[in-house]
Amino acid sequence: MNFAIEAKNLLKNFGDFRAVDGISFNVRRGETFAILGENGAGKSTTMRMIACRSPLSDGELFVEGFNIKKDEREIRSIIGIVPQENNLDPDLNVRENLLVYSRYFRLEQEFAIRRTEELLDFIRLAKKADAKVDALSGGMKRRLIIARALLHKPKILLLDEPTTGLDPNVRQEIWEKLEELRRAENLTIVLSTHYMDEAEKLCQRLLVMAHGKIIADGIPRDLIYEKVKRYALEVREADALPLQKTNANFIAVKRGTAHLYFAENADQLTLLMQNYGSRPMLLRPSNLEDVFLRLLDTQVF
Repeated sequence: MNFAIEAKNLLKNFGDFRAVDGISFNVRRGETFAILGENGAGKSTTMRMIACRSPLSDGELFVEGFNIKKDEREIRSIIGIVPQENNLDPDLNVRENLLVYSRYFRLEQEFAIRRTEELLDFIRLAKKADAKVDALSGGMKRRLIIARALLHKPKILLLDEPTTGLDPNVRQEIWEKLEELRRAENLTIVLSTHYMDEAEKLCQRLLVMAHGKIIADGIPRDLIYEKVKRYALEVREADALPLQKTNANFIAVKRGTAHLYFAENADQLTLLMQNYGSRPMLLRPSNLEDVFLRLLDTQVF
């Protein structure tokens, strides 16, 4: 199989600190792929290496078959980058932010104008085309940054924490646009995020990083069933009580003042609820955040 991205034994050191510690993974063409982890896990450093913004300390990295160590110009021409920070030009209006940026890729003027108008329609900012950036909401600015990254029709879109600080409804709107884009243009999307629900809803595959290492990878739903089973019982304000005795069919975890139980069958968890009286309880499907916290609980670094 041909991959959009192939990483082999990837290393990144900053002096004596190892930010990325020998990781290997691949990203298939046309999929949405997530790199998850807490702040400092190494996910943003990995994204910067893919984007040719930080050189490798060791290992191999190929983007659409191009070697990151030798083919930086070719790679930059086929990727679009959405950074964490808002780096739009406040002195330009919405349309000008796209047209001026098109010169970076030396796009022909006629194509740049046509592509700008297409993207303004796509991100629903056509009516704001003449507005200054400072007049836009946070969600509008984020959509504009994504449109800017798409001007040259890249094969791969890299998004570093794309919805940090946005309201839930705006995040949902951006997720829908990204999925629409992936399907329409067969675009490969790679995003780093610490929002577990974002990765669970958007991604076909993902990897989880901690302390520069990969601690899990796979299909989100498969990871949930494998690591924490299908259902969860969450009991709050239970710090004064011991965990209930369970058998091998359960996973029992104490986290802060809460008790969490995981099982394949919701009825199994219902039986435990009577032991907690009137304490706040929630019986729900397990999710990717459960997987993430469970992995961190069981890792030794």
